[in-house]
Amino acid sequence: MRDANRIVAEILARLGEIIEPGTTTGHLDRIADQMIRKAGAKAAFKGYRMSDKKPYPACICSSVNEEIVHGIPGARVLNAGDIVGIDVGVVYKGFVGDAAKTYPVGDITESAQRLLRITEEALHRGIEQGWPGNRLQDISRAVQRHVESNGYSVVRDFVGHGVGRKMHEPPQIPNYTGVGWNPRLEVGMTLALEPMVNEGTWRIKLLDDEWTAVTGDGKLSAHFEHSIAVTDNGPMILSLP
Repeated sequence: MRDANRIVAEILARLGEIIEPGTTTGHLDRIADQMIRKAGAKAAFKGYRMSDKKPYPACICSSVNEEIVHGIPGARVLNAGDIVGIDVGVVYKGFVGDAAKTYPVGDITESAQRLLRITEEALHRGIEQGWPGNRLQDISRAVQRHVESNGYSVVRDFVGHGVGRKMHEPPQIPNYTGVGWNPRLEVGMTLALEPMVNEGTWRIKLLDDEWTAVTGDGKLSAHFEHSIAVTDNGPMILSLP
């Protein structure tokens, strides 16, 4: 899993280098596709099916501004002042790597910078709870508390998840508390933590492409994700370069 996630991290780093005004999201997808193939891996997202949706058609998700997750790359041109969330998943030697990061496109507003900073901080607050013996909702609570204390909302329709030989494995990991299963964390668990944070309402809308989720009020959204392993020495972030 470390090897699979290293590939993901390298792709995210490369895409971060080339994101600039004038870049298209389709170009980013093509670069990711080339890197995945060169690494001897397979795109985990391409062809992925969720319930009765049509298969996801691309290697990455590229979600711009008010788009929360699952934005489909294509001809869209990134403009100065945009933010774009890039989610990458690969399968390598039977194991999944999964991570995401939201990038500024050129110069962005102070309010957008703050949204990105708080969302990434919330991810790391959640990671810090990934010790054996803690409860799953200790992660959820840490994320929610940091997000909401800073005036934002956490998306409730999409959550983090277990990850390993499949992209989505139990348990689900909400970014808010009070719902679902609350097991103790055990050594060897591998989890994908992914706060999705909105400037305004947590409610979402789904676009006609059946995949792209946008904020219910048209305000900005940010998304950061790492895959981690629970170890005797605490949480290990797998998706680092």
